[in-house]
Amino acid sequence: MIYADQRWIGNHGIGRFARHVLAGLEYGPVPLASHPAAALDSVRLTRALRNLGSSDLFFSPGYNAPMFCRAPFIFTIHDLIHIHCPESSRPHVQLYYATVMKRACRRAARILTVSEFTRKEIIDWSGVPLEKVMNVGNGVEPTYRPVGDSYGLPFPYLLAVSNRKLHKNERRIVEAFAKANLDPRLHLALTGQPSLELAEWIEKQGVTGRVEFLGAVPEEMLPSVYRGAEALIFPSLYEGFGLPIVEAMACGTPVVTSNVTAMPETAGDAALLVNPRSVEQITKAVEQVVGDRPLRQELKERGIARAAQFSWNVTIAKVVASLT
Repeated sequence: MIYADQRWIGNHGIGRFARHVLAGLEYGPVPLASHPAAALDSVRLTRALRNLGSSDLFFSPGYNAPMFCRAPFIFTIHDLIHIHCPESSRPHVQLYYATVMKRACRRAARILTVSEFTRKEIIDWSGVPLEKVMNVGNGVEPTYRPVGDSYGLPFPYLLAVSNRKLHKNERRIVEAFAKANLDPRLHLALTGQPSLELAEWIEKQGVTGRVEFLGAVPEEMLPSVYRGAEALIFPSLYEGFGLPIVEAMACGTPVVTSNVTAMPETAGDAALLVNPRSVEQITKAVEQVVGDRPLRQELKERGIARAAQFSWNVTIAKVVASLT
């Protein structure tokens, strides 16, 4: 019997992976209601799985694992951001990675991940054999497509799908937007609510009247937000995959993203790649993607073709194969 941790299902990156993958499995849910990333969850999970035997299997679509388990288990590490970007993490999660999760990597029957970049990072960090870590990839829903409604903003906009975490590189995005030679009617739209620090930075750059925060965008509205944008500006400092890249591409929206971590692997040749620490490179790319119509059309066509290579059905099939 396969038991899986359904608590990861949600509208965030791991949540989408969990929702699609678990929909393709027959499994028994874990009898817990607490958040799987909460402190001491590994202890709760150990208790919840105490009656499993060697003929059972526990699978987590996220990075949580039991302290002890008589059944074999497989879990999923989407990235090592809590190690490489501690400023975007919480102390108890960092401690969990350094202790429980590294030990779990050695004890797990298999470790799943979503890119070759992250696969190599896991192998190097944990010291497990190459064959133990399997890249199952990510997918993009069919609702992300070029045809459909556009988000109803009364001005043209560049889009930054973000969450106020430092590795999302928002200060440089805002600075590049402020420096770029753009039509003053063009705005920068960010998902989520503003933080005080970011609002102050926006004011310092002199673009308060041209930066909009969209709040928490419901997932069913995200395709229209991408379709309405002139481009996605996504120069993150670290990503284990970068779902917004393929979501934007699937909607026919040109993408500017980073030349580091998993982003070049995800984007292929269908985006403008920049050094995310260079405001000058981000500025130049923003000006190119807005002002060069032939380039925009080329990025749109390449992006749609690139996004078509990412299928949840393929991911589900790989996960199912790993569990059998």
